[in-house]
Amino acid sequence: MAQDVKPTRSELIELKKKIKLSESGHKLLKMKRDGLILEFFKILNEARNVRTELDAAYANASGKINLASAVNGMVAVKSTAFTAKESPEIQLSGHNIMGVVVPKISSTGVRKSLVERGYGIIGTNSYIDESADAYEDLVEKIITAAELETTMKRLLDEIEKTKRRVNALEFKVIPELVETMKYIRFILEEMERENTFRLKRIKARAGD
Repeated sequence: MAQDVKPTRSELIELKKKIKLSESGHKLLKMKRDGLILEFFKILNEARNVRTELDAAYANASGKINLASAVNGMVAVKSTAFTAKESPEIQLSGHNIMGVVVPKISSTGVRKSLVERGYGIIGTNSYIDESADAYEDLVEKIITAAELETTMKRLLDEIEKTKRRVNALEFKVIPELVETMKYIRFILEEMERENTFRLKRIKARAGD
């Protein structure tokens, strides 16, 4: 890179500006990277808790549905499941975490009353009610886990991109600019020495 620039004072001034700008960008990117890492680990802890709750909710829902099927029969349980009047709705929006747009998932109609579930009290029992409660809880946990895990993935992608930029500036761009600046200074100093030496020779000849 050093060999491809003109060794002039104006180029030296431009290089100093580029180095200053690169160092400023490097500092800002490091701050962004560190901030993103903090956010990632904060969400990671939350996601771990939700994942534990999700596993527990799944085990609970499976146990409830198996018990309801054993008492009422699988056909009766499936028939009851089809009586729901409305399906849950998912709303997807986004919010910003340090320049990264991450999903915000909300839902309506997951939790239902007995009337909204559609099946009558007669012909069903508490085992079916408990199964419905358990699966509603499971769906809510799935939605929360999906939001957190998608957020983590996007943050991790941005952290990797930012780390690559930080490393590129720290180990390639800035060192090359500094090396080029040193090269130009060396050439300018050599030219100045040559000019000084030439002037001395001219003065010496003029004195003769």
